[in-house]
Order: sequence, then C-alpha cells, then structure tokens
Amino acid sequence: MTLATLAILLSAVGILITGALAAVFLRSTESGMQQVTHRLEQLPEVMTGRYIAFTGMTLFATLYGDLMVIAAWFVALGFMAFADAFIYYRSGHPTAKHMAAGIAALLVVIVALLALRAGGGL
Repeated sequence: MTLATLAILLSAVGILITGALAAVFLRSTESGMQQVTHRLEQLPEVMTGRYIAFTGMTLFATLYGDLMVIAAWFVALGFMAFADAFIYYRSGHPTAKHMAAGIAALLVVIVALLALRAGGGL
C-alpha cells in the first residue's frame, strides 16, 4: 500500500466519522453536543477557531489554484451559510448576512465551474 492510498483510506475514515456525527446531530442536537463534548458557553470561542480554519482552507484552495477544489470548498461554505440562514429564518431572526454569504459562495462556485467548462475540465 502506498502512502497516497493510505491517506485516501484515512480520509474515507474521516468521512465515516463526520457523517456519523452529522447523523447524530440531525436526530438530536442535544445528543450531538454530548457526543462531541462541546459546551454552549464556549460556542463563541469555538466559532473563532472555525473561522480561522475556514480562512486557512480558503487560502489553501486559492493558492493551490485548482478550480475544482475552489468550487468544492465554496459549495461547503455556501451550504453552511444557507443552512445558518434557514436556522435563523425558522427562529425569526435576521438572515441577510448569511444569505449574502451563501450567494457570494454560490457565485464563486458558478464562476469556477464555468471556467472549468471553458477550459475543457468539465
């Protein structure tokens, strides 16, 4: 087995673990929070770490310059933005900033995919 194959297999394990956690959260946010041992009172600090990680991943995708990586990453960012907007909409809170972020991410996805198509990559 090559190191590349091992890296892909380990990444697949990551899919299984994060997918299982997503399923737990879908069934019960309380159970999900228990499972991942997060605490609501630390949520602002947790979000700080998340935004630093998002910035790093966006920097990586941009510097790497692969349009498919950029499109995929911005699909993930857009999904998170639209999901947050939906959560806030259901609870009667403003959604404009999250919707704007989702639309901006969607624009990046569209432009990246159009560039791939124009270059024969799709």
